[in-house]
Amino acid sequence: MSWIREGELTIIERFCANIIKAGPMPKHVAFIMDGNRRYAQKCHVERQQGHSQGFDKLAQTLRWCLNLGIREVTVYAFSIENFKRSKEEVDGLMDLARQKFSRLLEEQENLKKHGVCIRVLGDLPLLPVDIQELIAQAVLATRNYNKCFLNVCFAYTSRHEISNAVREMAWGVEQGLLEPSDVSESLLDKCLYTNNSPDPDLLIRTSGEVRLSDFLLWQTSHSCLVFQSVLWPEYSFWNLCEAILQFQMNYSALQKARDSYLEERRRQQMERDQAYVTQKLQQEGCASHGDSRRRRTLLQKCTALREERIQGFLQALEHKRADFFERLCPVSA
Repeated sequence: MSWIREGELTIIERFCANIIKAGPMPKHVAFIMDGNRRYAQKCHVERQQGHSQGFDKLAQTLRWCLNLGIREVTVYAFSIENFKRSKEEVDGLMDLARQKFSRLLEEQENLKKHGVCIRVLGDLPLLPVDIQELIAQAVLATRNYNKCFLNVCFAYTSRHEISNAVREMAWGVEQGLLEPSDVSESLLDKCLYTNNSPDPDLLIRTSGEVRLSDFLLWQTSHSCLVFQSVLWPEYSFWNLCEAILQFQMNYSALQKARDSYLEERRRQQMERDQAYVTQKLQQEGCASHGDSRRRRTLLQKCTALREERIQGFLQALEHKRADFFERLCPVSA
């Protein structure tokens, strides 16, 4: 089964898609693809067959998203917690990953045609080395495509991601790239695995479970969360349309909350900068408020130096992450 199925919507699907696209559309949709094992039990087949059917549904769902103009999709493919399942099931999932990433490498023309950039997010060293190598080849082969993006969270949990982001910032301070005062929510955003993506507008979980299961906890604080009872392998175009309609009904409130949060974050950064300038003026022996021109000059210098440090740190971090893939796949690099 191909990663992205070729084909167009049916006439009635296309008609409904055009109506839906008249409203605000999510640019980035995240999926918790839950229900593969229950589907296998329901159909009296092996668990591995349920997982395989789940991948086939992902390929079909990606086509629907492309047809609807949704250019970024993030999927929860394998949680770090899944390593606690039986050895037989984990081995089966690893075999499925080998098959699908190998197939992806055979489909480079199709990925190039659609401009699909594949990103694999997670603690990849936890995976078998041969799977890491396949992932590295896929990431490097598609990294320059930019029409649409598929983020596959593999060996991932959100708490692990956030902990890793904190460690990256600590590394930046240790290396002299950052000042401790540079650490902020905004910088943590840029240290997450998802730093190259906007936050999801819409998160969908199937199978009737009403929880996030440690998936994108940081990124979905202002996302529309939709929980649907359908099992993932049985997901349909109409289920996706229903979720988008829920997003559209809540769009104004979500946008207002997101804008308010960003404004508050900017205000807090300005207050920190003002406090820094006041401290510098006091160290220089100036009055508490100091000369207004001197204050403006210091504030501009403070902001410029911080941005310079942060950009240098982010470049070093990006180089470190790219180097991980290139070491695994030196020929493609």
